[in-house]
Amino acid sequence: MSQQIGYAVIGLDEMVRHAVLPAFARAQDNSRLVAVVAADRAEAQSAAQPLHVAGYHYDDFKQCLQRDDVNAVYLTLPSSMRCDYAVEAARAGAHVLCEVPMAVTADECRRMLRTSQTNRVKLMIGYRLHFHPAHQRVLELLREGFIGVPKTFSSDVTTRIESAQDVRLQRRLGGGTVYELGIACINTARTLFRAEPAQVMAMTARTSRRYGGDVDESAVGLVRFPDDRLAHFHSSFGEEGSLRLTNAYAHDARMILRRVRKSQVDEETFEPVDQFAAMIGYFSNCVLSDSPPEPSGYDGLQDVRLVEAIYRSARDGRPVTLPRMVRVESASAESDLRRTDNRQAS
Repeated sequence: MSQQIGYAVIGLDEMVRHAVLPAFARAQDNSRLVAVVAADRAEAQSAAQPLHVAGYHYDDFKQCLQRDDVNAVYLTLPSSMRCDYAVEAARAGAHVLCEVPMAVTADECRRMLRTSQTNRVKLMIGYRLHFHPAHQRVLELLREGFIGVPKTFSSDVTTRIESAQDVRLQRRLGGGTVYELGIACINTARTLFRAEPAQVMAMTARTSRRYGGDVDESAVGLVRFPDDRLAHFHSSFGEEGSLRLTNAYAHDARMILRRVRKSQVDEETFEPVDQFAAMIGYFSNCVLSDSPPEPSGYDGLQDVRLVEAIYRSARDGRPVTLPRMVRVESASAESDLRRTDNRQAS
């Protein structure tokens, strides 16, 4: 059995070029890049050549999946395309690591989950922040009761988009601030509260219309969890203290954790780490050890359900109650590591 998982990265934006592809060099213990697939064949080959891997066009995705050294795919293409590519990869026996958001609709997420389970492949959603020590420290402090019982969660995340042609500004490609930015806040709130939300409401705005896109330019979401705990995007108070993490959603910046309790303040500094390499390595270990990956397709589904509910609440001007969803564990993939028994010789 091969001790390395071979990846094809599907999609080639700036984040992929500057963070994802270089991450494989730091995840070499159990992971290796074997192919890059992009919308532009020349760009795919240009990115692949210095890395000594293959470059493919989207149209050649099936051909890429037929390679004996492709064990898994890392989907970074526009979110509106992720479901179809995930389903095709899973049916070919490739494990799937999918960027956030998992898809544009919860129905697409369910289809991805069903297909991965039916074909006995791993499905993981790329919430890379789970692999940063600053985020892990916040979880540890909460579980130690550092601020008592957390009652509210507040988060604010922004980014600047320079190009009016950016896919994040196009509804048909899954654009919008909640899909692009707010979903990370949603997943973090679920993780910190260790509970599933019951109700959401929201407002969206397009104040400047500077880009000419057809998506919201800003959104405010309020999520109610059991025991009247609230998650929102701006301010928070009511606990015995506070935990504030600067650059909390960045992948390449120093993070500073500021802890406040009873007028006492201290800070911890975390230098940048390669979250992508840690995440890729972890997923490869899950494949090699036949362990269920976390965050899983269930987590991606739950977060997309919330995105849909937030936009529905913003449209209708009233809260949206979420029905409870039973978590279904993925089928075991024991002995199904895709063709790896034969690949050491290839």
